[in-house]
Amino acid sequence: MENRMNSPAADATPSSGLQTLLAWLYVGVPLFWGVSQTFIKALALFQ
Repeated sequence: MENRMNSPAADATPSSGLQTLLAWLYVGVPLFWGVSQTFIKALALFQ
C-alpha cells in the first residue's frame, strides 16, 4: 500500500481562513448574482 503522506498534496501548506473566505467570495458573489438574475427573469414569465 502506498504511503499517502509522501504525495504532493501532503506537502502543500494549508490555506488560511482569509484565503478560503476570499476564494468563496470570488466564486459565490457572481454565482449569487447569476442565480438571482435568472430568478427575476423567470418571475417575469409568470406575470
